[in-house]
Amino acid sequence: MKQTQIVKKSKLLDEHGQLIQKGYATSLLLQYHRDQVKANKLRIKEWDYYFFGSSKIGIAFVIADNSYMSLLGTDLFFFEESKKHLFKSVKLFPKGKLKLPTDSSVGDIHYQDKKVKLSIILKDGLRIVDLKVNNFYKGRKLELKATIKPLNKDSLVIVTPYADDDKAFYYNQKINNLSATGTLKFGEDVFELEDEQGVLDWGRGVWTRDNTWYWSSMSMIMEDGSPLGFNLGYGFGDTSAASENMAFYQGKFYKLNDVDFGIPSDSFMSDWHFTSSDGAIDLIFTPIYDNFNKINLLFLRQNSHQVFGKFNGQIKLNKELTVTIKDGFGFAEKVRNVW
Repeated sequence: MKQTQIVKKSKLLDEHGQLIQKGYATSLLLQYHRDQVKANKLRIKEWDYYFFGSSKIGIAFVIADNSYMSLLGTDLFFFEESKKHLFKSVKLFPKGKLKLPTDSSVGDIHYQDKKVKLSIILKDGLRIVDLKVNNFYKGRKLELKATIKPLNKDSLVIVTPYADDDKAFYYNQKINNLSATGTLKFGEDVFELEDEQGVLDWGRGVWTRDNTWYWSSMSMIMEDGSPLGFNLGYGFGDTSAASENMAFYQGKFYKLNDVDFGIPSDSFMSDWHFTSSDGAIDLIFTPIYDNFNKINLLFLRQNSHQVFGKFNGQIKLNKELTVTIKDGFGFAEKVRNVW
């Protein structure tokens, strides 16, 4: 598969609201701004989604401005008990009022209402996160205070057009091997985060109405102390310029071609077999928890299986280098959104 790497800085969109460059990069070289968009402004979608965790406990939080609806959401997972507690604060028609940064490397995020407060401050290459939910679950407060450090100098950036709509696009960055140190409090329970591995999914774009995607992410520290992570995915948009598949080892990126998740037909909780046509990917994914969500509203429908579990197998990074993954914790999902 021929893949186009973007290496020159430019605006993301031209004066007609169409992508200037298409393909992949390892940083946000293209400049995005809402004012560049020529499509219906209610179709603009912007979000920052974080997940940190292990096979015992995990936390995810997202702040999103989807133009007709904003969301501040938090999920707290207790995987060994197969339990999840969640919180959502939803507002109608924000239309950019959240002022989410146009670049993941600059600009702070501040959000507060009567139920929740979130700040993400960028300082000296770190992210300082302060999240408080007053009544998270049955009167119990949730508090997260964490300092997040990137372990890789590279990230996966993908610029994806849509063949059937020249003003629709997805500009996305996945930063693997983010290391979180701090404290997570749930009521009276306190959990210390010590280099907890995670990922940032940073997305800006104009989406078509009905999409199905497959996404998988894993970040771990190997026995020799080396950070290892990957981002795998497919399913929507025109990916002829590049796939969104990339691995990270010892801070460097390695571009991968295609992938098939090998989702079993009988159950999302059976083993998945990740493979690629060139043989570079050969992973068995053993699920431990299916974070299933089904929504059917007037303006939004969703059917999603975000499955958490452990990866075992190999990824061939290049002709000379193959890494073996043993019980790497991560997730893989199949999501259909009509939005």
